[in-house]
Amino acid sequence: MGVGWAGDDTGTAARILDVAEGLVQVRGFNGFSYADISAEVGITRAALHYHFAGKADLGLAMINRYASRFTAALAAIDTAGMPPGGRLAGYASLYLRVLRQQRMCLCGMLAAEYQTLPQPMQEAVTSFFDANESWLEKVLDEGRQDGSVRFPGTARDTARMIIACLEGAMLVERPYGDTTRFQAVVASLLAGLTRRADQD
Repeated sequence: MGVGWAGDDTGTAARILDVAEGLVQVRGFNGFSYADISAEVGITRAALHYHFAGKADLGLAMINRYASRFTAALAAIDTAGMPPGGRLAGYASLYLRVLRQQRMCLCGMLAAEYQTLPQPMQEAVTSFFDANESWLEKVLDEGRQDGSVRFPGTARDTARMIIACLEGAMLVERPYGDTTRFQAVVASLLAGLTRRADQD
């Protein structure tokens, strides 16, 4: 095959992506090799190259799958019928879910290694954050319009602040091995954004 991920979420290719994603979320992209994956999956490196010709191909497929799943999670939040503040809380919970697995956001880890990544991976990481920013911007605009969310400046700037805050909070939480600091940051962030009736 050698052309990367074709969308089938079962079988050997999916297992390879699962293992690679876990390694990146713990060690970073430059912290593992094909030998690590072949040992954990239980296949030869030749078989691994059959599914993903090189590490860059694997990395791009991994980002695309992660982004697709994240987009689906955002769509589920949208269809749940929550108000803007609830959707912002749902967004933060996606990060918390990853942190509880003692992992980091995949694209957050890759952003730390951005300069060393192949260009297609760099572009995929940027696209991931751009898509998140656009989703948040829409939610923030809706919240400002119905009066349930407040923030200074533009929705775009606030969306960027939210992403930076959550990614940074995950990173700082990592040495402590629990989620208490992260949850406190999220609570403070949401409290600052969400308008309560007694604050009008």
